[in-house]
Amino acid sequence: MIDPKIFYRELDSLLAQIGLEKSDDNFFSKIFDELRERFGESLKITKGHLYEKRGELFVRVYSQSNSHPNVISDKLPVAQDEIQAVLKHGSYIYDQDNCRAIFKLQSEGISVIPAAISIQITEQHWLLVFELGAEWIREEILLFLNAVRTALNYKLFSELMETEINMAAQIQKSLLPRNPIEVPGFEMAHFYQPAESVGGDFYDYYQFEEGAFGVCLGDASGHGLPAALLARDVVIGLRMGLNKHIRIVRTIKRLNRVIQRSTYSTNFMSLFIGEFEDSENLFYVNAGHPPPLLFSGKKVTQLKATGIALGFLPDESWHRSHVTFQPGDVLAIYSDGIIERERGSEEQYGIKRMQRQIIKNCKSSASDIRDSVIQDVYNFGKKKTWADDVSIVIVKRLQ
Repeated sequence: MIDPKIFYRELDSLLAQIGLEKSDDNFFSKIFDELRERFGESLKITKGHLYEKRGELFVRVYSQSNSHPNVISDKLPVAQDEIQAVLKHGSYIYDQDNCRAIFKLQSEGISVIPAAISIQITEQHWLLVFELGAEWIREEILLFLNAVRTALNYKLFSELMETEINMAAQIQKSLLPRNPIEVPGFEMAHFYQPAESVGGDFYDYYQFEEGAFGVCLGDASGHGLPAALLARDVVIGLRMGLNKHIRIVRTIKRLNRVIQRSTYSTNFMSLFIGEFEDSENLFYVNAGHPPPLLFSGKKVTQLKATGIALGFLPDESWHRSHVTFQPGDVLAIYSDGIIERERGSEEQYGIKRMQRQIIKNCKSSASDIRDSVIQDVYNFGKKKTWADDVSIVIVKRLQ
């Protein structure tokens, strides 16, 4: 019997190696070679075979070669009882009676015992079949099979999720505008940094007829993929619903119904939408969002909520409010990832620090104002990784 300390040490090393391998076309063949080199002698594993599910059959696509000729089936019917056994249990050791007919496994004329594990990731499904020589020990083989099966399934699933997340991140980036719109007499700038690969914050710009334009910023509850799904739906919904002739409130109500029906995303979202209908008037709806700040010199006005966040209640109402937007004024719309940035366990960046920072830079360009705020917030948090999604949009009316 193998020394338990040596066995577990080698097994840990093998599982770590599996985690480092890239799942390319040679992934399974490299795993088989590593398994036989590390455990072939001690566990009496002589050879491995890989089957891939194609329709109602598992088709052999790889076999390790050695000096001992053998015979093993090229195709294994999925419905066969012997195959259903490994599919049911995940790992399975066959005996002489239930393996001969289906595996037809022989080595130098002597029947050997197959042991198999099932690996499945979404629609892809494989069987890894190992030949066991004489004097193998059941407890060791079962431990080995289950550990390898768990490691392979986790490895392949992790890579799949990483690929899906990367695709989602690219889709999200493609939805958010890279540059602000150009409107005579105004400057605009934005910043967005998700805490994970994808996030629940979003921003957007809208150009209407006769020089009118709009800007919005939203924050879905939580972060990561569920929040990103909701942000995507709202971005698309706003682009379809907002125009010069449809009131903001009507669009908000429609979005609220969409979020209420959402199943796979998070449940609510705060949202600010501002529309500049002429050069001196800003009409807005604030659905439970942190109050944007309007700077007129040293005077600061908070554009407070005009209704609750979207998604809480099916038949909620919101109202539109109005402020003047004079030459030299600056509007800062932001998510709570900025004001809730922490330096210690009880100290947050807060609105007052942001107000002071913007007042100091109000005469600068919109992009410089944005940069000064982000740098100040980043430094406040001791330059640590962002713990929450962070976004800000600056709109400045030129003198």
